[in-house]
Amino acid sequence: MEIKPEKSGYGFDTQRLRAGYEPKEHNYAVSPPIYQTAAFDFRDVEHAKALFGIRELGNLYTRIGNPTVGVLEQRIAALDHASGAVALSSGMAAISYTLLNLAEGGGRILTSPYLYGGSADSFKKIYPKFGITFDIAQNILNPEKLAEEIKPDTKAIYVESISNPSAVLLDIDAIAKVAHDHGIPLVVDNTVATPYLYNPIDHGADIVVYSATKGLTGHGNVIAGLVLESGKFNWKSDKFPQFSELYYTLRDIDENWRSFLDVFPLAPFTGRIRFNYLNYFGAALSPFDAYLVLIGLETLSERIAKQVHNAEVLADYLSKHEAVEWVRYPTLKDSPSHDLAKRDFPRGTGGILSFGFKGTTAQRETFLNSVELFHYHVNIGDARSLIVNSPQTTHGELEAHEKVVADIPENLIRISAGLEDVSDLIADLEQAFKKALA
Repeated sequence: MEIKPEKSGYGFDTQRLRAGYEPKEHNYAVSPPIYQTAAFDFRDVEHAKALFGIRELGNLYTRIGNPTVGVLEQRIAALDHASGAVALSSGMAAISYTLLNLAEGGGRILTSPYLYGGSADSFKKIYPKFGITFDIAQNILNPEKLAEEIKPDTKAIYVESISNPSAVLLDIDAIAKVAHDHGIPLVVDNTVATPYLYNPIDHGADIVVYSATKGLTGHGNVIAGLVLESGKFNWKSDKFPQFSELYYTLRDIDENWRSFLDVFPLAPFTGRIRFNYLNYFGAALSPFDAYLVLIGLETLSERIAKQVHNAEVLADYLSKHEAVEWVRYPTLKDSPSHDLAKRDFPRGTGGILSFGFKGTTAQRETFLNSVELFHYHVNIGDARSLIVNSPQTTHGELEAHEKVVADIPENLIRISAGLEDVSDLIADLEQAFKKALA
């Protein structure tokens, strides 16, 4: 839905606690209530007509909107400076609805090679069957040459602000300029960074997607996704006729058919996702899960700041360890992303880092089996520290040549730094190294 303007002057940490919610509108409940209901009564017949014609925005059916979910949408939109937002049942739903909404009827998406494995695999296996083709950019690190890879039917550029698992940073500002020069939007998956560390819209992104399962919620207890839009892209372009298409279901009081641009002038992209894809494909976020994300947002700044600190200390420790071949973390001085980290990430570059284990496959597996404090599983952004062998798990879908393009060597181990005492995390890694190399 289009976002209500928030009170001016409030900073990020006030917005994460207050945006999108007025207690007096909810029986003065201090915490947003969980509206655990499937549907909502109409005031009268005219009210029902107005809601179904989208002449009035309100609560009709929880699949397409719910007060608890609405607070979440308003709050994250305020943090991201977005004009519209839609919450969904997973990060993959957010990605899929975004790409289908962009390239409906067929087209191409130019994408970074540095992506989450599930995204990359779905781009290869699922979307081509719907007429959507993905081109892996050869020049994503050299935006001045990126224009050469845009084709007449390219519908968008898709990147991650901080990549998983190698924490690669891109010049989003420069990539956005290339996209806009060619009349296409830039989509940024901001899952790892969260709006606390980076705001893609402020750097030129048109659409932002999140797996709210990760850092936004931060407790490993919910699956959720979000799509946001900047409100600045011109969707009237001939390249995107679906936004100007007239629909009977959007007719006004005089029975005139309308488009999503007519009904949602500030947020046609997320409005169209809500009333087309969410409405009929149905990946709805439950009110209870929205509540869990809202609770997570309340501690976002403190959690991410501590994770950044722990990741920086762990990266420094690992970079000096004899059993480590290399370390990837943007703030390290030898990182190719160091300058971008300094320019665009004043609060740090997140809790994800990776390193190359110097040893045999059997030793690497012994190392992973020997950790005691780290949790061995595939999530990221959790309050608990996590560790995983990404090439064999989160990116196990990639074929050998695809791992080469994505720069994911077989000895890569990914860490998602949590909130524990970093000295305990180092001690745990040290004892695991000793067991593996004994």
